[in-house]
Amino acid sequence: MRLYLASTSPARLATLRAAGVEPILLSPGVDEEAVVAAAGPLGAAAMVELLARRKAEAVVEAEDASARIDGFVLGGDSAFELDGVVYGKPHRPEVAFERWMLQRGREGVLHSGHWLIDHRGGRTREAAGAVVSAIVRFADDLGDDEIAAYVGTGEPLRVAGAFTIDSLGGAYIDRVEGDPHAVVGLSLATVRRLLLRFGVQWHELWNRIPGRPS
Repeated sequence: MRLYLASTSPARLATLRAAGVEPILLSPGVDEEAVVAAAGPLGAAAMVELLARRKAEAVVEAEDASARIDGFVLGGDSAFELDGVVYGKPHRPEVAFERWMLQRGREGVLHSGHWLIDHRGGRTREAAGAVVSAIVRFADDLGDDEIAAYVGTGEPLRVAGAFTIDSLGGAYIDRVEGDPHAVVGLSLATVRRLLLRFGVQWHELWNRIPGRPS
């Protein structure tokens, strides 16, 4: 059973690999800002599910999808919410720095959307989605120099909410309430449950277990 990941996120890829799954990577090429603008006002949870869906659909709607995709296609998207405001990737250092000044010592919610399409046999059969949210508590003793050093690595520019828990940003997170994988951007437990809807068990995707041929 093959899993196709409709995402360019290194964190999602690393999460799947650590869990025994080597997916086939397919870049969805979705204009996220255009998708959100066309949808109109959305809450954070609805927005990440919509974007996850569009990414997965873009992959299976590609001209050669029927010939090269035989398995499940997974799309994902994440956004961070603080005080009712939704934050995506900051892109610029000054924006990332301002966000960290705002969120240190506080709690926010990281929303991760998932959309799974059953494309076995080279055609779309069914699809299902889910959103998982987790509360993230940031260190309250974080100095301006630490924030500047972290922003200077470039890592926070490329991730929702300007932070990670599985890489350089992990030292600045005090607590996570909820699924920690959701904060990384891909809830393994959620993907497992989505697969069960299609009669597939998680271990059927394993293809990189140590000592076992892939």
